[in-house]
Amino acid sequence: MLELRGVVSGRPTKKTPGKARSSDELRPHYDFSKGIRGKYAKRYARGTNLVLLEPDVARAFKSSRAVNRVLRAYLAERKRGAGGA
Repeated sequence: MLELRGVVSGRPTKKTPGKARSSDELRPHYDFSKGIRGKYAKRYARGTNLVLLEPDVARAFKSSRAVNRVLRAYLAERKRGAGGA
């Protein structure tokens, strides 16, 4: 098996000494003074349900909001149909 680690375009990659930033250093334009610690922690803990759409279906929608709107309408209609039958 061919070993490709550390190779880009056939040449080995090297880090230039002295140009690396300290991992503790933030760039001056980042401002977290108004940040809220743990704002999305509960949502993250619940997890995410990622659904991949087939390309033909995805082309029919401009955004995930549009997909959710149509699915909610479908579920509401289905619920009405099941309750009235």
